Amino acid sequence: MFDWMVWTTPVAIFFSGIVLMLIGMTVWEIKSPTTLRKGWLPMRTTRGDRLFIGLLTAAYINLAFVGLGEKMAQWFKLESEPSIWISFAVSMLVLGLILRKG
Repeated sequence: MFDWMVWTTPVAIFFSGIVLMLIGMTVWEIKSPTTLRKGWLPMRTTRGDRLFIGLLTAAYINLAFVGLGEKMAQWFKLESEPSIWISFAVSMLVLGLILRKG
């Protein structure tokens, strides 16, 4: 059914992480309902809002990295494109920052 998709290990881990976060956030919301909070984002947000914003940001970071991979190899005179694990790590750090401080 999914033969047309290219499921590399980083992609599989990324989407598995999203599913686990959604399950965890649902359980957390049932146990402890959220309230609006003002962090460094320009609006008051709930945990779910910050998760959504963080996931979008993580996806854009990964897309930008994949799109610019060949250019980065030229800019930094690398023999091959940088590993996708770099964008995975950066996007997860940004997601964590948005969830915690946003």
